[in-house]
Amino acid sequence: MAQVEIRMPKLGESVMEATITSWLIEEGGVIEADDALVEIATDKVDSEVPAPESGKLIKRLFNEGDTVKIGDVFAILETESQGATGADAAHAAHNAESADQKEETFTPAAQAPTAAVVDNGKAPIPSRSDSGRFYSPLVRTIAQTEGISLNELEAIDGTGLEGRLTKEDLMGYLAHKSSAQVAAPSAAAPPSAPNPTSKPAGTIPEAKLPAVSVSGEDEIVEMDRMRKMIAANMVLSKHTSAHVTSFVEADVTNLVRWREANKTAFQQKYGEKLTFTPMILEAVVQAIKEFPGINASVDGDRIIYKKRINVGMAAALPSGNLIVPVIKQADQMNLLGLAKAVNDLSARARINKLKPDEIADGTYTVSNVGTFGNVMGTPIISQPQVAVLAVGAIRKKPAVIETPEGDLIGIRHMMFLSHSYDHRVVDGALGGSFVKRVADLLEAFDPNRII
Repeated sequence: MAQVEIRMPKLGESVMEATITSWLIEEGGVIEADDALVEIATDKVDSEVPAPESGKLIKRLFNEGDTVKIGDVFAILETESQGATGADAAHAAHNAESADQKEETFTPAAQAPTAAVVDNGKAPIPSRSDSGRFYSPLVRTIAQTEGISLNELEAIDGTGLEGRLTKEDLMGYLAHKSSAQVAAPSAAAPPSAPNPTSKPAGTIPEAKLPAVSVSGEDEIVEMDRMRKMIAANMVLSKHTSAHVTSFVEADVTNLVRWREANKTAFQQKYGEKLTFTPMILEAVVQAIKEFPGINASVDGDRIIYKKRINVGMAAALPSGNLIVPVIKQADQMNLLGLAKAVNDLSARARINKLKPDEIADGTYTVSNVGTFGNVMGTPIISQPQVAVLAVGAIRKKPAVIETPEGDLIGIRHMMFLSHSYDHRVVDGALGGSFVKRVADLLEAFDPNRII
């Protein structure tokens, strides 16, 4: 018999910890390899951690609601295989840090101490306040660096599990605070003729939300955790990026007819359903290769041009919420590879089976608003990306067809493309040319293509 340490797995590039929401196996219970052992939640997504081997769960080192750092041991499994002794495993579980954590490159989130200490004259932020609220190392470091006091943190609404404050919550608060400070009159300005009722020229009054009246017939529903995260991210994006949207209409008749003629054969040959999404993504990826400035992120005053093309595809969930699974290195896939990725990620998104790493590291996003019968939209950029494309419903419309014999009016399959981009770093020439190129590629789809 051997005892195996089960460690919290890596859950995405920026995720440094996870909260145990539910144990699925009691101590003493038997579990098969790859069966779900525990449910966890991070700032990004809920997930499950499977058992690495078959065996008996002999020790749970954390309770439900506890937060576990990535790489830390959180359970001990007894197996039939030969391995480390039980005493060694138990001792390591309680006292040793994971080797992975020790070898990581230093980041504030990875190696922040229990109380974040930055030499800016502010008291350190504890990991847990007197009210019982938990603050992650990353949140504490950002707060200390930005001079945010513990009392100020306590007043910020959190969208994480049980109201925890996430990085996005804090960054949104800082963005709002900065804009409010810019709008406020300078305290150092010399006073002019005193007039208590007047305001300095150029001062923007702080907007106040109108009171919401509620009648006895109205239903009040608390936002769930995911909806709070979506709300915070959308507001953060609008505060961060200067959104501009360009529109192009594409004639996708060749694409529609080819799919209609080949979708059955495609499924019989490859066992995959062929939707319009992978066909559109194929054109998007090609356009990104030709206009790499779209595949970028903004970091302060720096623009980071991404070498990998990781395309996110916004997906609506049965709950009404939204999630964006990411197809990693989409430029390395053909139409079949894209179809498999789209079908797999979409199916697992609907049943909440996505892994945290599968919604991380996107470099460009596509949203299919045509699914809901919409002809166009003005999508919001997923930070820190710089652009997002919305594809509308494909509709039959009368259109001018240019031929060598002259122009004709015909019934064509038309689709609008709506491209929102961050005008801080993407100008109209790039943003508009990119979406026009996507349209051109869709219109030039080869009607004689072999599956």
